[in-house]
Amino acid sequence: MTKMNLELAKKLIEGAEQEAANVGVSMVISVVDEGGNLIAVHRMDDAWLASVDIAQNKAWTSVALKMPTSNLAEATVPNAELYGLNTTNNGRIVLFGGGIPLVENEQVIGAVGVSGSSVEHDVQVAEAAVNAFERLKV
Repeated sequence: MTKMNLELAKKLIEGAEQEAANVGVSMVISVVDEGGNLIAVHRMDDAWLASVDIAQNKAWTSVALKMPTSNLAEATVPNAELYGLNTTNNGRIVLFGGGIPLVENEQVIGAVGVSGSSVEHDVQVAEAAVNAFERLKV
């Protein structure tokens, strides 16, 4: 099984950065390992400073819950089953898209988190990192 390391993280960041450039936005791209430990964070020129923390927490959330952060939006609205989830884990849980786990052989080996634009663009750029990961597995 693939182990998340700096070399792999750089390739995922490269794929995400290319997509961010195509979209025309400056992003922060974060990669964590299976334990949610930071492997790499990349802040493109002029990306929002706040996005550094958000991107890291999106990646962490995806590993901690083994799902994309976009899956949490509906489940955490008031009166929904997971309402208030974002107040747990010292506020690290992010409830909107841009964090996606990296899965190999049904095992989460890490995650990518992207922040810096609309949720739609954050997800699009995160998916580019996941696509780069999938291409490397072949």
